[in-house]
Amino acid sequence: MCGIVGFIGREKVIYDLYSGLLTLQHRGQDSAGIVTFKDNFRIKKGLGLVNEVFDTKHFERLDGTIGLGHVRYTTHGNSNLENAQPVTTNYPFGIAMVHNGNVTNFKEMNHAMYHDYHVMPTSSNDVEMILYTLAAELKNKDLVNISTQDIFEAVKVTQQKIEGAYAVIAVIANRGLLAFQDSHGIRPLMLGKKETERGVTYGLASESVTFDHLGYEIVRDLKPGEIVYIDNQNQLHSSIGYEEKQAFCVFEYIYFAREDANFLNKNVAGSRVRMGQTIARQIKAAGLTPDVVIDVPSSGYFAASGLAEALGVPYHRGLFKSSYIGRSFIAPDQEMRENIVKQKLNPIKKSVRDKRVVVVDDSIVRGTTSKRIVQTLKDAGAKEIYFVSSAPPVTSPCVYGIDMSVKTELIAANKSIEEIRDYIGAEALFYLQLEDLDKIFNTFSTCRACFNGKYPAGNVEKMLQDISDEKSEMR
Repeated sequence: MCGIVGFIGREKVIYDLYSGLLTLQHRGQDSAGIVTFKDNFRIKKGLGLVNEVFDTKHFERLDGTIGLGHVRYTTHGNSNLENAQPVTTNYPFGIAMVHNGNVTNFKEMNHAMYHDYHVMPTSSNDVEMILYTLAAELKNKDLVNISTQDIFEAVKVTQQKIEGAYAVIAVIANRGLLAFQDSHGIRPLMLGKKETERGVTYGLASESVTFDHLGYEIVRDLKPGEIVYIDNQNQLHSSIGYEEKQAFCVFEYIYFAREDANFLNKNVAGSRVRMGQTIARQIKAAGLTPDVVIDVPSSGYFAASGLAEALGVPYHRGLFKSSYIGRSFIAPDQEMRENIVKQKLNPIKKSVRDKRVVVVDDSIVRGTTSKRIVQTLKDAGAKEIYFVSSAPPVTSPCVYGIDMSVKTELIAANKSIEEIRDYIGAEALFYLQLEDLDKIFNTFSTCRACFNGKYPAGNVEKMLQDISDEKSEMR
């Protein structure tokens, strides 16, 4: 899972690129990068947070009225600088690209790059598979007289060849800004625009919060398989390329997106409130009488507030979260995740001492973080802990860009709910039921593969084996 932005207009785009990446920092903290185009590609990328990679001295050099930005959360390859985005190729035309997602047929496409296209990828980042496949398809066109339709056709063939989940934005030098979705629309991407004194600036971003912050009008979410192309005359063109049944990632609402984001006309915060309200029925049916509801900050807050309201029990902040420590879920290994939790969360003892506490987290993936939170709260004097996951049990790995890729790491795939309750040390454990999740998201089709094992795209069995092999090699 990563965050991507792209802009094209009549004014310098570096400030919108930089500010846009700041709004998406929660989507990736391993690396950040920006590329602009003015006569040639001007690129800067590095490891770390956005404000660590970029300085004011870079703003003048990153000149141009078209550009891309990326923040990376590593799910494929290593967290090395060579895997940071954007990536570029100088032929045809010169193309720069960023993407969010995972290519599930990476090994096959990597083989095809060398043996069919005679290209040797320079990194283990799967965006190169998309970039070089698109470049190869464009080479088959009349490059002197290439048309918008030619570009659409090249993208459609690329979509048919590249399996998995991906949202892509690219700059085609001296031609325009290109964006497209995978055939199921698994990863988010939306279009925005802003009127300026010199004309319209168009933008594409992973979340609506980018456009809210920058003062853009949100035009719409891209559809599954959709292709958007804004040419150098600032004319917007769109087409549906290779399209299959929609399967938008429901985990965006549960955890990954910012609370103030909107996808497909549905607000993230409001969805989380409904999750909490729904789980409250289970707690009532169990005959439990909690004294207080707290959340695991900050993605558990809205579910906790909805649950507290439905129960008629006060909500208090029971855990302090340091703002200077990253998100534990997107840390690359378990030891680092546990260290982050220890440093990041500290109990507010007055809120929990001698009380029966409902603690709400967005999900339980590996269980070790939940176990540590329960122990921390009991050490702070909590009488009983009723642990709530606002997501259903995560029983299957995600291969589409969230780092829960090995089934042996997933506690709900290997233990019953009672066994999980016992492992984490809580007096009671509640999950959102899958049928209730379906009722909350009943206006569009979602990917729920991590909960039900039904994968919408790609040869998943082979991909899971490849991921398992890769993780073993990295140990």
